[in-house]
Amino acid sequence: FRRVNTRKAEGPDGITGRVLKACTDHLVLVFTEIFNLSVEQSVVLSCFKQSTIVPIPKKPQPTCLNDYRPVALTSVVMKCFKRLVRDFITASLPDTLDPLQFAYQQNRSTEDAIAHLLHTTMSHLDYRKGNYTKMLFVDYSSAFNTIIPSTLTSKLEVLGLRLPLCQWISNFLTDRPQAVRVRLGGVTSGIRTVSTGAPQGCVLSPLLFSLYTNDCISSDPTVKLLKFADDTTLIGLIQDGDETAYEQEMKQLVLWYSQNNLELNTLKTVEMIVDFRKHPSTLLPLTISNIPVSSVENFKFLGTAISQDLKWESNINSILKKALQRMYFLRQLWKYSLPLELLIQFYTAVIESVLCSSITIWFGAATKQDRNRLQKTVKTAEKIIGAPLPTLQDLYHTRTKNRAEKIINDPSHPGHNIFQLLPSGRRYTTLFTKIGRHRNSFFPQAITLTN
Repeated sequence: FRRVNTRKAEGPDGITGRVLKACTDHLVLVFTEIFNLSVEQSVVLSCFKQSTIVPIPKKPQPTCLNDYRPVALTSVVMKCFKRLVRDFITASLPDTLDPLQFAYQQNRSTEDAIAHLLHTTMSHLDYRKGNYTKMLFVDYSSAFNTIIPSTLTSKLEVLGLRLPLCQWISNFLTDRPQAVRVRLGGVTSGIRTVSTGAPQGCVLSPLLFSLYTNDCISSDPTVKLLKFADDTTLIGLIQDGDETAYEQEMKQLVLWYSQNNLELNTLKTVEMIVDFRKHPSTLLPLTISNIPVSSVENFKFLGTAISQDLKWESNINSILKKALQRMYFLRQLWKYSLPLELLIQFYTAVIESVLCSSITIWFGAATKQDRNRLQKTVKTAEKIIGAPLPTLQDLYHTRTKNRAEKIINDPSHPGHNIFQLLPSGRRYTTLFTKIGRHRNSFFPQAITLTN
């Protein structure tokens, strides 16, 4: 209760985070009793399950219902309870989970997922001339809303979660009262009961979805299925122009979705081809359910823009634009004569965090010109603040070595086996790389810096 974000909207019960935070000492024993009884009896009170759905536009000018995200406003009390349940589930999960699911696993992040995707691609391109890679970035239609609670419960039992907890989750997802409220006029619909899906915005939903799709894996070694919660990418490592395995795994993926009540959004699913052959052949567009999939040259994957040529100018331009927009606020704070410590703290939290977004992925392969553009932003901030700031080069080295250390100390990490000790036991085997883009990517650079 003391860690509740007081700026978050209250749920249908009208209890605000401010009230919970102020009255923690008086309420904690009462709600502890309620929470324990709820878990023991595998029953969630209807008032805790009730939600108000607010449609939030996904883009500036929505034209249809699919352009809105149905965010659920739920009880603040229940949010606290769901965090406890989420942490308990995470701690109870077995080691046999899909290693290519990077969400909700210790020592995993979006950077790990991106690094693995790029390393898989570049290693394949380096292995033999004539190889190319296809990446299918899958989009679901209302992924969280289509989960079947009974199917989820069965999958959780297979993963070894206790039956009372599985039943509690099933009870939480079924018979949920909800109403829809639109911003314009604040009109609220009547209440209806829902027994499928998981609420959007619920802290449990991404974890439950990742467990729901845990058994969705590739059976062919030349095709990788990489997941981060509901973000799914099929990576086809094509050799000698033979795309049979890639197409077969795609069909199996569509079949799995159909069997598990998930719907593929073909219109938003895109494919990117990474092909550095001197004389590439014309490749036919991929089709799913007789609908051609769009081919793109650039895709924003987990917040990082990946280009077909595996260069980073587009991603760096996006980062610089955000950082320069935020520089305005730093100047305004300086005008109000804020203390030096606060200015540095603001820079670190608001500007440096943007400049260092997935920095271990792209900085090593960035051109000298792009690095200078980025560092110029840091120097501008130094002049405004009047104190030295860490260079991006130093931050890149530090973060790369820290991430490498975590991977080395985690045998279950998909990248753990890439770090192979030499017979001396002090250094790691340098990765074989033919081309600069691979040599400057995360894993080769991490080994170099660690050595």
